[in-house]
Amino acid sequence: MRQAGRYLPEYRKIRAKVDFLTLCKSPELAAEVTIQPVDILGVDAAILFSDILIPIEKMGLKLRFYEKKGPKFSNPIRTQKDADKLKIINPKEDVPYVLETIRILRKALNVPLIGFSGAPFTAATYMIEGGSSKNFLKTKQIIYNDPLLFTSLMGKITQTTIDYLCAQIEAGAQAVQLFDSWAGALSPSDYEVAAFPYAKKVIEALRPLGVPIIYFVNDCPGVLSIAAGSGADVIGVDWRVDMAEAVRKVGQTITVQGNLDPCVLFSSKNYIKDMALDVIEKGKGARAHIFNLGHGVLPETPPENVKTLVKVVHEAY
Repeated sequence: MRQAGRYLPEYRKIRAKVDFLTLCKSPELAAEVTIQPVDILGVDAAILFSDILIPIEKMGLKLRFYEKKGPKFSNPIRTQKDADKLKIINPKEDVPYVLETIRILRKALNVPLIGFSGAPFTAATYMIEGGSSKNFLKTKQIIYNDPLLFTSLMGKITQTTIDYLCAQIEAGAQAVQLFDSWAGALSPSDYEVAAFPYAKKVIEALRPLGVPIIYFVNDCPGVLSIAAGSGADVIGVDWRVDMAEAVRKVGQTITVQGNLDPCVLFSSKNYIKDMALDVIEKGKGARAHIFNLGHGVLPETPPENVKTLVKVVHEAY
């Protein structure tokens, strides 16, 4: 969950030299910041350094990242004509730098490499809203008022996501994670119609490739039992639900991942240990449990506290 990032001085040193998009598109640099947390923290897997909007940009949208404001698309999707202009990407031609980063990492790493993509609904919110949003009004208006447009857009995004993750696996990713970062903004009934079927289609398409698939829905409590039917090997759980309750909702045939609140890393070492052990204990009811945060490491997090957490978890297992 965002292993590399602004909380690491080593990352900030590299970022001072290049803008974010340039970093994502520079294989040697992207590989370097992917490896940093493995060397510094001692984590058990590497997470590809990239961004969920990288393939979306290549569908035909103009993307810029602004410091402290996040990503912005200057030509958002609001009409069928806008959607018709979008293309389904060819990963080898459109995002070769991502695949090259993976190839570099497979030669350099001594731990497994996890690739990832945004789930179709989450990608759609950025494309429709033009960036991040608090209430996703424009997205929901299209879902409710123009289902044909929404279905058309989601079809293209879903195929792009499938092709993108297949290419990552072919390049060497040993597992992949699908991030539905904004699906929790939907009611359970809307999630079943507007997000879940498309995530499930991606997962079904990847299944024959034989790598583990992780599906993470942020703000998940209301839809966990639905997400469990996606076919993913692992369901990621955020911190807004007790892990024992999450296990009950997901069932004992699926591995769970999570779910320590990232803000716990701003507390004392003893509190970090107590909260981590609580998550571990409650995860024992699942088929298996991958300890993780319930979301990404926050930029202000003291790196020493992240190291403490990794040490606690390793000792517990």
